[in-house]
Amino acid sequence: MENRRILAILAAFAASAIYGINHTLAKGLMPTYIEPFGFILLRVTGAAILFWIISLFAPKEKIATSDWPRIFGCAVFGMVINMLFFFKGLSLSTPINSSVIITLSPVMVLILASFLINEKITFLKTLGIIIGMAGALVLVLFSKEESINAPNVPVGNILFIVNAFSYGLYLILVKPLTKKYSSITLMKWLFFIAIFINLPVTIGEFAAVEWTELPFDAIWKMTYVVVGTTFMTYLLNIYALKQLSAATISAFIYLQPLIAIAFAIAVGADQLTMVKAIAAILVFVGVYMVSAKKTKIEN
Repeated sequence: MENRRILAILAAFAASAIYGINHTLAKGLMPTYIEPFGFILLRVTGAAILFWIISLFAPKEKIATSDWPRIFGCAVFGMVINMLFFFKGLSLSTPINSSVIITLSPVMVLILASFLINEKITFLKTLGIIIGMAGALVLVLFSKEESINAPNVPVGNILFIVNAFSYGLYLILVKPLTKKYSSITLMKWLFFIAIFINLPVTIGEFAAVEWTELPFDAIWKMTYVVVGTTFMTYLLNIYALKQLSAATISAFIYLQPLIAIAFAIAVGADQLTMVKAIAAILVFVGVYMVSAKKTKIEN
């Protein structure tokens, strides 16, 4: 049991790492090569194809009729509203803003979980979230913000907040399903449904992409977003949810600002400062406190 929990924590960490890098890569593609809504159709279609392919080699599971409304809700909040608002916000704001503002999700998850599924809010988790959010706020309040290629930062930031709420609700809704079905079964149906819900608002921008004219730099970054940010992260998070609570999974979002900045430093786009170092320490402490297993009730 303890080994499975450790693997679940590692899966949640890997998902956050992939997401952290995604903030910079995806931002660089819009709107030069693809508009945000067109990007979403590419993401959900590509992920659906990948999940259906690997499902051919997995045990077959039948979805209970009573679970279809919840699955539909998961698709709406996890693969439609969540994705549309995030990518539209990213096209208007900055990668650092996006990586920081989505740290609101753990707070929303705790509140929603307490009302919807009566999940216990422990003192340790509450304190961890406060410390982790303090680290995220340090980045917002004391880091210099770049405004290049960010035409409407305030609106973009509001869209990030909606994205954070939607993702938090998705984690709450999908949690019970992870106890009944495999990750592959859930993902293949969620992304399949998301294709058709997204289609009316995304097909126009998707069709406008000059696919044959895309340079290799754009192609590999799009591949990263589809295979890494969409396929792998959703699979990793669903696996982690089998062992960890929704509040614990959402707390790993606090790592994204740290990873996003570390990636920028690695490619020479940023430098390490005392402010970022202090923020990093707070983020790590917060995630550790929220993910620590204090009692059996917190599992």
